[in-house]
Amino acid sequence: MSDLFCGVDAGAAATKVVLVDPSGGVVGSSVRRSGVDFTSTARRNLEDALAQAGAARDAIRRTVSTGYGRTNVDFADETMTEIACHATAVHHAFPRPVTVVDIGGQDSKVIRIDADGRRVNFKMNRKCAAGTGAFLEEIGLRLDVELTELDRLAHEASDPVSLGSFCTVFTKTEVLGLIRQGRRIEDIAHGVYDSVAKRILEMDPLTGEVVMTGGVVEHNPMVATLLSSRIGRQVHVLERAQLAGAHGAALRAIGGGAKEKTDA
Repeated sequence: MSDLFCGVDAGAAATKVVLVDPSGGVVGSSVRRSGVDFTSTARRNLEDALAQAGAARDAIRRTVSTGYGRTNVDFADETMTEIACHATAVHHAFPRPVTVVDIGGQDSKVIRIDADGRRVNFKMNRKCAAGTGAFLEEIGLRLDVELTELDRLAHEASDPVSLGSFCTVFTKTEVLGLIRQGRRIEDIAHGVYDSVAKRILEMDPLTGEVVMTGGVVEHNPMVATLLSSRIGRQVHVLERAQLAGAHGAALRAIGGGAKEKTDA
């Protein structure tokens, strides 16, 4: 296989690599925890993705990196913001005006794009990890359940709780109080996911068509379910949502990585 393009999303929690053909179709991908060495993790993911694609490294024509550790990807030809790459991935699947909601390991973003895929506005939660993947992991530890199990439990809630705190530290204390009261873990789990949905709506009212990206929603679909309920219409989840940043970076690589004027 020849003429491949590579996108690397070196996130704070996980590093993702996507290989695409000239049409933008995914031919190989790999995900693993970022750990403490973004460079090594990105290289290992690249080898996995190449093996999946049945291609050699010299088939890659261009590589674009994005994410928290994007400058650590030593084989990238260019770096771009997550905002630009997530917008590109969503526009590839939804070529119309949409609002993108990306929940990552350490932050959340709301990105509005127009019919041409250009960013017209964005908001980011930078001040607190509440409502992110890190928040859910902390609550999972408090409840003594794996994060993958937390979503299943939330679907079995019969009397969901309402959490008043948005701060991760305060929420953990609130959850501890609910456990002491004897509230079911299923009902607490539902309340935790609903607090994530409320946190997003606190950032932005989410008008128009909404598409979600990121590993949190891919592995915790309850977030999209509750967000849909709160805004009164279906929230779409991008296929391979966790790979959105890397896929968008690979799509940017096809175009030579050129930035739009509106990209930060």
